[in-house]
Amino acid sequence: MSISLVGLAIAILLVSLFLKVPVFISLLAGSITYFILSPNANQMIMVQRFAAGLESVPLLAIPFFVCAGIFMNSSGVTARIMGFCNVVTARMWGGLAQVNILLSTLMGGLSGSNLADAAMQSKMVVPEMEKQGMSKPFSTVVTAFSSTITPLIPPGIGMILYGSIANVSIGKLFMAGIAVGAVLCVTMMILTSIIARYRGYGPSREKMPGLSELYTAFKPAFFPFCLPVIIIGGIRIGVFTPTEAGAVAVFYAAFLGLLYRELSLTKIIGSIKETVVITATIMLIVGGASALAWVLTREQIPQNLTLWMVNTIDNKYLFLILVNIFLLIVGMFIEGNAATVILVPLLAPIARAYGIDDIQFAFVFIFNMAIGAITPPMGTLMFVTCSITKCKIKDFLLDAIPYFGLMLFCLLLITFVPGVTTGILKLFY
Repeated sequence: MSISLVGLAIAILLVSLFLKVPVFISLLAGSITYFILSPNANQMIMVQRFAAGLESVPLLAIPFFVCAGIFMNSSGVTARIMGFCNVVTARMWGGLAQVNILLSTLMGGLSGSNLADAAMQSKMVVPEMEKQGMSKPFSTVVTAFSSTITPLIPPGIGMILYGSIANVSIGKLFMAGIAVGAVLCVTMMILTSIIARYRGYGPSREKMPGLSELYTAFKPAFFPFCLPVIIIGGIRIGVFTPTEAGAVAVFYAAFLGLLYRELSLTKIIGSIKETVVITATIMLIVGGASALAWVLTREQIPQNLTLWMVNTIDNKYLFLILVNIFLLIVGMFIEGNAATVILVPLLAPIARAYGIDDIQFAFVFIFNMAIGAITPPMGTLMFVTCSITKCKIKDFLLDAIPYFGLMLFCLLLITFVPGVTTGILKLFY
């Protein structure tokens, strides 16, 4: 009886998500179904578990880093970093396409929001790419795929969520994220260079920039570049925790806004309102998922699933292959934050049982969710960029084929080469 109720709750959740009901309502619908129909479940427990899911200190980092990112975007930081990227990539094939990728990588360490970066670059960079002769689909694809780097670079919200749910060091996730983000950035720039050379999208200038020009471009971007260093360095040497690092980031972002005289009182109020809306959206999902997680734990679903997989699959590499296939499918239909709070409590213990490093498995999971953000039918990054640039979905998907191949290559690299994620940790920890 109980197992059938769990199946019904999960079915209602999946159907609701498929019908595009808000994620937190879908989660609560599944939980409420179980508590109403189960004769032995006290309905007050659902309310208590919803509240308890939000009582996690590491989750405080989410509103802080969201607010810091919004302040950064309102402070003219983006234009300063873009100017530096333009000089650095001046001689590369693809011109502004390379600027697009490098800007996403650098802004990922500031904003933490892939949708915010995708929307910003769709408005700022794509029109300029088209003026340089690049096609609309190509420009849109580069913008969408480069934004997948954002959740891999600290302080990505996905890392904070994963760390708080799976009880994994957020500081170590931030450190490993630098290496993973750098790998994706470099490989994406190489692929873009090959495609640009084939299509005749030449460099933006003929001569290499001199040291004086590099210094001139770097000088306005110096203080923004210090933020990731402050965050990672402060966490590593123990000056502050990841949560406290979020508060430091807000203070530093506000300081830059005032220093550049671009963060007015109106912008501050608007940024705080946007922070509240984004944070509330994430927290409602976390609370709803916490209630559903209690249901699954009560019915011994995670424990039985772990026992079954360990007894059935005796090879951790086969387990990783199956997990990747499963998560790629899940990412097509469920938003990344929702999938994280639902699936991490199920999959992380199984990965530990196979002896898979916590940090490595974390990035296998996070990278799959990043791919899901650009995969139809739920691909949020795809829809955001296409809606802003007015690119047709079918044209987007056609130009995206090489980049989907690149993402799968990087996923296999992260899955089967642990050094990609853990190598940098061995140097610093």
